[in-house]
Amino acid sequence: MTLLLEPFSYNYMLNAMWISALVGGVCAFLSAFLMLKGWSLIGDALSHSIVPGVAGAYMLGLPFSIGAFFSGGLAAAAMLFLNQRTKLKEDAIIGLIFSSFFGLGLFMISLKPTAVSVQTIVLGNILAITPEDTLQLAIIGFVSLSLLLLKWKDLMVVFFDENHARSIGLSPNLLKVMFFTLLSASTVAAMQTVGAFLVICMVVTPGATAYLLTDRFSRLLWIAVAIGSITSFVGTYASYFLDGATGGIIVVLQTVVFLSIFLLAPKHGLLAARRKTSKALREFRQ
Repeated sequence: MTLLLEPFSYNYMLNAMWISALVGGVCAFLSAFLMLKGWSLIGDALSHSIVPGVAGAYMLGLPFSIGAFFSGGLAAAAMLFLNQRTKLKEDAIIGLIFSSFFGLGLFMISLKPTAVSVQTIVLGNILAITPEDTLQLAIIGFVSLSLLLLKWKDLMVVFFDENHARSIGLSPNLLKVMFFTLLSASTVAAMQTVGAFLVICMVVTPGATAYLLTDRFSRLLWIAVAIGSITSFVGTYASYFLDGATGGIIVVLQTVVFLSIFLLAPKHGLLAARRKTSKALREFRQ
């Protein structure tokens, strides 16, 4: 029992666990909207688009979050602009932004590799965050969560039907800008937790898992947040004993939860679908 409680006796573990849970919850909240709109790959594009911002911040001696947020916000704005002003499909826009920003980031790293911690960008390092980083992540998490709690119903209307949103006095473009700003900020926070390459899991998997459990969007939101927060907390806790990359453990845990739900979900699970098919065949034969 004492061994199981040992992680709670270290301040760095306590910081890592509650920050991971907060960031995981915010990313999961956003993942529900990305699933609703079919924009899951945007999370992947943003996670790679922040690489040049992080590289630039390291080179200039600035906090990584400033560069990452600027780069992510620029990528999100570019995607919105191209989506509204061109006839390109969304997957083409995402691929263009993803490859352009990521290529620029790798080029910047190659120019001055000693100034940039590639491992920190790729894998994250939540167990070694400084008090300043902890404060930054806490501010990002609480501000993002507060805005989402205040505006989630408006965002839901916009994501379901923009024309209806306009008819009731909402501003779809303004709400989209707010959403992508929060997504960029949360991507920055998640990068510190799981690294740039694994951010996509935190902004897709909780929403996808919750989608298998309910058809009501409000319930889907809270299930996704619970999955994101709990798996992030438990994954960080488990990393103390497994001595592995915290981000990798969190992502593996979220994937295991998804696969379990995919198999066992009472309505949309694989076994439930097979039972429905078997029942339909029996009724047809009768």
